[in-house]
Amino acid sequence: MKRVLIIAYYWPPSGGSGVQRWVKFVKYLPAEGWEPVVFAPLGADYPSLDPSFEAEVPASVEVLRGPIREPYAAYRKLTGAKSTQVTEISSGKKTWKQKLSLWVRANCFVPDPRVAWVKPSVKLLRKYLAEHPVDALVTTGPPHSVHLIGQKLHKELGIPWIPDFRDPWSKMYYLKYLPMTGGTWRKLRALEKGVLESCSTVLACTPLMQEDFRALTATPVACITNGYDEEDFTGPAPEGDGHFNLVHTGLFAADGNPFALWKVLGEMVKADAAFRQALRIRLVGKVDREVVEAIAAAGLEAVLLGPQNHARAVTEQRSATLLLLPLRNDPQYRPILPGKLFEYLAARRPVLGIGQTDGAMARVLSATGAGATVDWEDEAAIRAFLADAWQQFRSGGIPATSGDIGPYSRRATAHQLASLLDRVSQG
Repeated sequence: MKRVLIIAYYWPPSGGSGVQRWVKFVKYLPAEGWEPVVFAPLGADYPSLDPSFEAEVPASVEVLRGPIREPYAAYRKLTGAKSTQVTEISSGKKTWKQKLSLWVRANCFVPDPRVAWVKPSVKLLRKYLAEHPVDALVTTGPPHSVHLIGQKLHKELGIPWIPDFRDPWSKMYYLKYLPMTGGTWRKLRALEKGVLESCSTVLACTPLMQEDFRALTATPVACITNGYDEEDFTGPAPEGDGHFNLVHTGLFAADGNPFALWKVLGEMVKADAAFRQALRIRLVGKVDREVVEAIAAAGLEAVLLGPQNHARAVTEQRSATLLLLPLRNDPQYRPILPGKLFEYLAARRPVLGIGQTDGAMARVLSATGAGATVDWEDEAAIRAFLADAWQQFRSGGIPATSGDIGPYSRRATAHQLASLLDRVSQG
């Protein structure tokens, strides 16, 4: 069996789609002829935790840990904040302390605050690989500083190397909110170019990201999306509770606050007493304060369930009447496919997507017949979608979606990854 070393900052017990992507690859790669070895931080300052993912990792998988130094404790001490935002890098108002910390983050930690992990990791892995050779190397970012580890090891040892991009790098939407100097920006672009030009193959997780990277490099660019694990969706779907449950799971950022949706729902509950009694807005995960305030301002109430483990989130998805998926309201978010989208597909409940109607998410929802994508400000389209769903709900229930989602299963994506690893390892 061939061996692949996977370098990942996010690893159990941390949560989020970045963890799920590689936990699931690690789970299914052995059946495809690849033995994964994982290298991750020791004592990382993870923004969210979900220890349940540890059970997903086969006991036979070797996990290495290397110590990391991060500036986040110093940031919290400086600002006195407990990080109530889903993300601190946004268009929202900032205190002078937050502005100062963002300037330091932007210009003193390039390409990101985990960059101090690069040098000690290369030293540790150089020694490990001398004694335990592998056939391929994968780095997965963000944080994109992880790719600098792979770049150095690839250059020194000649191991075939694939940098996996779960998000864009220089085209990431939130970079515009960082006060980078011209010199910092040039350095970031140079680091990106160095990674793209020196690797064996670039791996993107959406087709539109693949197109963007192809425009930046002559290096081959593959695409393997995120997906869903069939084993997470076994058994009959939970029984409905009689309510019209509009469910959102995961991080809900202020930059994706769907004001038009709240307005339309507010008008519908005022006009229809039965709808008012039936509607439940269920938010599972970390939610920005501005989202909760906008819901209240529209005359609505939300059931705030807070962060839950993965199994509970899946139960909420499967028992939903409708699933809500608003993207961040930013043109540069167009190529991104949120990890939760694929679990929404597997939940087989209709999805109301809010974002670019020509974006990556819109393409997937249309191709699978799993729902519709409407623009953030398109009140008429939102109202039409909700009115149709409400009519179906009152007429006996909204049927499960039934489109072909097989290509997005974790087994299918692991097979794609194994095929890619076979190609790069054979030269």
